[in-house]
Amino acid sequence: MAGTAESMVTLTGTEQEGANVVPATTAPGAEDFIITENSGLGIYEAVLGGEIVAGVIYSKAVNRVSLLATSVFPAFRGKGIPARLLDGILHKLRAQGATVTITCPFAAEFVSAHPEYADVLDLAIPGNSTARRGLSLRPISRPTHLKTA
Repeated sequence: MAGTAESMVTLTGTEQEGANVVPATTAPGAEDFIITENSGLGIYEAVLGGEIVAGVIYSKAVNRVSLLATSVFPAFRGKGIPARLLDGILHKLRAQGATVTITCPFAAEFVSAHPEYADVLDLAIPGNSTARRGLSLRPISRPTHLKTA
């Protein structure tokens, strides 16, 4: 393993290198990039060359997955690994028919920069406002029994 979870760096937005890198496949001759799901801990993990190098913490509720935080070990920053991890996660969730709520700032910036994932967002509960930037959301009406001040 590349290090301990305590030594991972949590990504908070596009100031992190590689935020706009999306290669979902590994080039011939490159190390194997594998995404695993540790459902016991609620973490999607990026494994590169047999080492866990990054992770996305999530929670599930029925058919909706909330992406909570993205982290990467410092030695693997700047290589686009978190973007590759998110790309794979979103492809998997789309194939499963799941929807996604995003509260992680890095994942929100990623989805905002890649509108091809708009169909995976849960429009009723999209999460971080950055993730829904540029999306056509239906307005949510206020229940009539609630009073506004």
